[in-house]
Amino acid sequence: MSTDIATTTGGSLAIRPDQTAWTPDQQAVLQQSGIDSDVTGAELSAFLHLCQRTELDPFSRQIYLIGRWNGQQRRKVFTPQTSIDGYRVIAHRVIAEHGASLGYEDTLWCDKSGRWHDVWLSDEPPAAAKVVVVRNGQRFPAVARYSEYVQTKKDGSTTGMWSKMPATMTAKCAEALALRMAFPHDLAGVYTAEEMAQADNPQVERHLKSVQQGEPDPWATAAPVREFLREALDAPDTDTVRKIWQDAKAYGSRPEYLEQIADIGRKKASAPAPEPEPEVVEGVIVEDVELPADDHAAAVAAFRAFAAEHGISDTDADKQAYAALGAPLADVAPKAIWDLLSQLTAA
Repeated sequence: MSTDIATTTGGSLAIRPDQTAWTPDQQAVLQQSGIDSDVTGAELSAFLHLCQRTELDPFSRQIYLIGRWNGQQRRKVFTPQTSIDGYRVIAHRVIAEHGASLGYEDTLWCDKSGRWHDVWLSDEPPAAAKVVVVRNGQRFPAVARYSEYVQTKKDGSTTGMWSKMPATMTAKCAEALALRMAFPHDLAGVYTAEEMAQADNPQVERHLKSVQQGEPDPWATAAPVREFLREALDAPDTDTVRKIWQDAKAYGSRPEYLEQIADIGRKKASAPAPEPEPEVVEGVIVEDVELPADDHAAAVAAFRAFAAEHGISDTDADKQAYAALGAPLADVAPKAIWDLLSQLTAA
């Protein structure tokens, strides 16, 4: 398989490395590809940065910006995505540039009883697939469950390639997960079409129903997803962090996410006792000390910790945050940083 990808189509659509905004000609073509007026400036800027970083060309259909309705934000949210071939090309390019090695172990499929197979012969879809990417001798295993990624119609039946080739589609999702773990910086922020297919699954239709007094509402809104990492940072002591860690583990959080919470607990245990607040007289602080913006500092610290966990330097993290948020971290509200961190953690 060739590892060459043209970074530009040439002419007026060529994407320059020093380009900071889309040109009018480029914007016109992007609109024709389905990027409508609902897209935000920050999403377009982040997409440009991603195209430059991955060297994938949106005008040759190597990378897309797909809009999907987000009920929580009450708007269409645009997400970059490519094919598994785009992931493979990026991985091979990085390996070639650094003179490193890249390999795969045999793909495995799991049946409903939990037994693994090196070839899938059943007409029924597998329960899961496992792919192991080996970069410079280090293994990066990933498992994708069929039920989490399959694309369905309103009647519950599968669509397209998920109906014809369920084993292959599940394996592609597992491969994408493994490649993203092996190349976290190069593949951060872009997902494959195979992974994102389930995002188009129809939502369960809600019908109006009268509820009698004392009867629970069957359409009651589910409890929001907890942000365990933020809760740990805001926790007053190690005992509270320990309880948050236990809740996160019971919720099924990943080991690396649990380790971040545990590290916060260790730091709180070794931190000196907080000094008393300065005396305030008539609304004025007596001591001439500039108090830190705790919420903002905590948000930035959590973002940098997440970046370091995935091998991303502070400089690169600042660049990616600027592209996603449209401003330096120092000028962004804490909530926006927390929201970005939540999206990255979920991804």
